[in-house]
Amino acid sequence: MPVMTRKKLDGVSETALSRFVSRAQRGAGVAGEINVLITSSDELQRFNREYLGKDKPTDVLSFPSALNGGGGDIAISWQIAQQSAKALGHSLSDELKVLILHGTLHLAGLDHEDDRGEMQRLEQKLRVQLGLPHSLIERTGRTTVSRTSRKRAVRGGRK
Repeated sequence: MPVMTRKKLDGVSETALSRFVSRAQRGAGVAGEINVLITSSDELQRFNREYLGKDKPTDVLSFPSALNGGGGDIAISWQIAQQSAKALGHSLSDELKVLILHGTLHLAGLDHEDDRGEMQRLEQKLRVQLGLPHSLIERTGRTTVSRTSRKRAVRGGRK
């Protein structure tokens, strides 16, 4: 299953998010399978510590596949997504889609830290096409990226 949530989230349909993953994947030009795990901040903190050496929670992490087919995995903190959605005045479902899009662009090999705005421009274009609120890069005004030896883990915009 492309999207799996560890907790039942009000107003969030795994089926609708799975359809969105397919749309984001086509827009970003990512081949292969993308799996999305929506889980707790504690689990994101564990992933962040294990793969990036940063012992704190974050909103989204992307793990490009080591296989030739492309794709990869995206992990999202539902708690941080919920806080952001409330603070920004949109639905949790929309916030999860913003994070899925951002993670998908990282799976496409884009890196907002050193790509001279390429990822931001594509994220903004796709955000408009997909009917989403402000992109993660647009609203944070900062970028963060790190790499691991086996897989590259890419963090979204939350420090």
